[in-house]
Amino acid sequence: MAELKHFDSTVDVKTITDTLEKDGALILDNVVSADFLAALRAETDPYMEATSNGADDFGGRLTTRTGGLVMRSEKCRALVMDERILEPCNAFLGPYCEKVQLHLTQIIRIRGGQTAQPIHRDRWAWGTRLAHVEPQFNTIWAITDFTAENGATQVVPGSTKWPDNAEIKPEQITQAEMRAGSVLIYSGSVFHGGGENRSSSDRIGINITYTLGWLRQEENQYLTCPPELAKTLPRDLQALVGYSMGQYALGYFTPPGAPGEAPEVVPPEYALGIESNGSSLGDYNALEVVQNAVKSN
Repeated sequence: MAELKHFDSTVDVKTITDTLEKDGALILDNVVSADFLAALRAETDPYMEATSNGADDFGGRLTTRTGGLVMRSEKCRALVMDERILEPCNAFLGPYCEKVQLHLTQIIRIRGGQTAQPIHRDRWAWGTRLAHVEPQFNTIWAITDFTAENGATQVVPGSTKWPDNAEIKPEQITQAEMRAGSVLIYSGSVFHGGGENRSSSDRIGINITYTLGWLRQEENQYLTCPPELAKTLPRDLQALVGYSMGQYALGYFTPPGAPGEAPEVVPPEYALGIESNGSSLGDYNALEVVQNAVKSN
């Protein structure tokens, strides 16, 4: 059985991306402190406790999944924007997009008695049509310790290039055992799944994932973070949530209103009261990048 590699939180970006390419997953140990986790739980536990168990076997009938974390928790916003995650994220997904975007925020609580989740790939959110690209850079932050007994995430190291219908054998599966405050980083192509919780306590993790700027997000950030709320966020987080062009001519809109009341075509940040510095269809430099890529091919 292949084991997941563990690294210190100061590990360089290339080591992270190279390990993801080879193994599909890795763990950064002790990234945030116990005090940080306590403050995060003070913000998020009320929402988690109000969340019902799942209604199907895949989501987990003894598992709760609580989203909307960008607007609900300042500490979760810090996790989303952590440069130790964003730098390797941009490097890993950069070959496939002009910019990345936030895909999903979710507290996953696996209760005692929950059986193991079926092994799957997260990129299947878009069906099986993305085998030619890597669409995701994913994290699960350990809010409690992750152990073999309490349902530490199952991972199949080295499976990123396997066919979608690969038969996963038990001896090919390992578990992402880690201390609270550590983070599992994994790609959208690696086979994985929630573990079985054979303990009497909850296993709690926060799933924060990123994807290519030209794909539909799993968690609809525009409904979770509507303009009247999103305008309170820092600009770089607004852009990551999706209030920016995905690339040239991708994401503009026409504001509602009477004739001539507003510009006809504007970028998403206009909804937050931010004037555009580029053309109505986006930053012309982004168009040049695409045009140059076409010429080079």
